[in-house]
Amino acid sequence: MTGNGDVSFWWRQLGLPAARPPLSGDLDVDVCIVGAGYTGLWTAYYLKTLQPDLRIAIVEQRFAGFGASGRNGGWLVNSVTGGRQQYVATHGRDAAIAQQVAMNETVDEVIGVAAAEGIDADIRKGGELVVARNPAQWARTQAEVRAEQSWPHTDVELWDAATFGDRVRVAGARGGAWQPHGARIHPAKLARGLAAAVERRGVSIYEDTRVAAIERGRATTDRGTVRAEAVIRATEGFTADLAGEHRTWLPMNSSMIVTDPLSASFWDDVGWADAATLGDAAHVYMYAQRTADDRIAFGGRGVPYRYGSRVDTDGRTQPRTITSLTALLHDFFPAAADVPIAHAWSGVFAVPRDWSPSVRFDPASGLGSAGGYVGTGVATTNLAGRTLADLVLRRDTDLVRLPWVGHSARRWEIEPLRWLAVHGLYAAYGVADRIESGGGARTSWIAHAADLIAGR
Repeated sequence: MTGNGDVSFWWRQLGLPAARPPLSGDLDVDVCIVGAGYTGLWTAYYLKTLQPDLRIAIVEQRFAGFGASGRNGGWLVNSVTGGRQQYVATHGRDAAIAQQVAMNETVDEVIGVAAAEGIDADIRKGGELVVARNPAQWARTQAEVRAEQSWPHTDVELWDAATFGDRVRVAGARGGAWQPHGARIHPAKLARGLAAAVERRGVSIYEDTRVAAIERGRATTDRGTVRAEAVIRATEGFTADLAGEHRTWLPMNSSMIVTDPLSASFWDDVGWADAATLGDAAHVYMYAQRTADDRIAFGGRGVPYRYGSRVDTDGRTQPRTITSLTALLHDFFPAAADVPIAHAWSGVFAVPRDWSPSVRFDPASGLGSAGGYVGTGVATTNLAGRTLADLVLRRDTDLVRLPWVGHSARRWEIEPLRWLAVHGLYAAYGVADRIESGGGARTSWIAHAADLIAGR
């Protein structure tokens, strides 16, 4: 293996961006956005599109796309994180359906903006595949597809092993699910392109500037204070580092490996010609894509959470995580066993206590936020950015009436309860997966118990 960390393989492939200047003292603007990941960049993009004369500053601790936006698995999909059912009780079934429709449309919105802005992010719309590889996973997949098909606009299909194999041949596949609202992307190329697009519109991005606290009317940094009528927190997995936000969202860790380019004969054997994203029905699930240069990027859990909500600095991944991900990759695709692993990396995403994201803006204080995407933020950040833009500009649109707007969750428990709970849950899910791999036809009771404890 030639690389570990270096933020991510995606950034190593591109080369780290040239550093933008930091904040050079106090600043007055109309809107201050804290965090130059997808959420912050999309919010600035749509604010400037709707009102070009706005003075907008984005303040970033490292560089644009340093966090999850430049490290993720490249899944641009329509997931309603936390599930639609949660919104039925609070807003009704029609509102829950509207959230799904908005997510479907968001996938095409990202693709359309990338094309309009000349952002070559290796986008390929082939849908999303989920493979079942043992009897319990297959039974669970069938039940989940039936449940999805009871909702309009989900467009999910259940495929038997032969149909699934016509799309991609995964060892041991018993069947799976497919839905069309998904695309593969190169995460860092999208982040780099979005940053350039907002700068062309006159947005200032200040890097190497750490925000310590966000308050009404200002963001206090180590290089000065940014004063603004609206201050938007877009810090996702790094939110715990802000004053008063330590227990707001939990920074969950995820890890990835990527192979060297695979031969034409490998792809002839495996298929995967449409580059659909690929996940599985395990409890400790994996996620993968076929990259534009014919590698497999393959991700999953390593160390799920670091004590005290600590986050990494450079994406370096522990050897045992690399070993376990490599073994799982080879289990899925035995013909890849002789192909070297080129790079490994990790990153964090934010998990609210109820596992559901939110968009919030208080017109009275001018404070807003979006995030808690639980690993599904590539598309969801775009919907969040469009929604925040409408909220900040007091626009009465369908977006501001979606049920995730204003959603809140209780705070995470104090340590060591937080660490014990997360590690205990993922240990339980791992045991459940091992039991199910033995051939049982039903979901393990251990996984059901873990779901109840997690509040999922």
